[in-house]
Amino acid sequence: MDGAEQGRPIAVEAGALGARPLRYFDFVMAAFVAIMLLSNVLGAGKVAVIDLPGIGLWPFGAGILFFPLGYVIGDVLTEVYGYARARRCIWVGTVALLFMALMSWVVVALPPAESWGGQAAYEQVFGQVPRIVFASITAFWAGEFANSYVLARMKVWTQGRHLWTRTIGSTVVGQGVDSLIFYPLAFWGAAEWTHALVFKVLITQWILKVSWEALLTPVTYVVVGFLKRREGVDIFDEDTNFTPFRTRL
Repeated sequence: MDGAEQGRPIAVEAGALGARPLRYFDFVMAAFVAIMLLSNVLGAGKVAVIDLPGIGLWPFGAGILFFPLGYVIGDVLTEVYGYARARRCIWVGTVALLFMALMSWVVVALPPAESWGGQAAYEQVFGQVPRIVFASITAFWAGEFANSYVLARMKVWTQGRHLWTRTIGSTVVGQGVDSLIFYPLAFWGAAEWTHALVFKVLITQWILKVSWEALLTPVTYVVVGFLKRREGVDIFDEDTNFTPFRTRL
């Protein structure tokens, strides 16, 4: 009786999987793209505060509560479905973000009817600065690919053991790349943003995002274990072509 029949996933090299249908892949991809879009729409523009003991009120971008979930799902995609399918999801997410930015620009730019009084609110929420939009999409693309690559390579190095080392390790790299691209591109030289402030926010957000990922490690274990059992395979990227621009699985 093989591992699949016993309910255990079978180790498979990514290239050998081919175009085999996978039961939950589409749902995981949809969750990944939805979180990326919603965290950029609902979380990017709001600055919230938290009262820290001994420190007082500390401001933070509200999107940080949900944006790291995209990296968690990105880890799940690579760990369960392999780099090639994660690459496909990253491109789908990038195109969705580009379309969201275009749609936001068109909708905000359309002249409002005289009887409609919501233009100012619409501009405040959806009228994002092009520089920040470009920085956000570029950082997402590079950070997610770095995250997926590191996790896939570490999975081979660790022979599939110690999942926590690669989920956290890949996030350290992926979120680092994301932050190093986003904050300088979005705010370097901007009014009221000193170089020291850009660096402080960059480091603070990076630490918070990695910490959030570490706290969610037990959830990642549960989701990864469930999906591997249901799909019946454990994919290893031993001979995978890791270029971001390859279109085939």
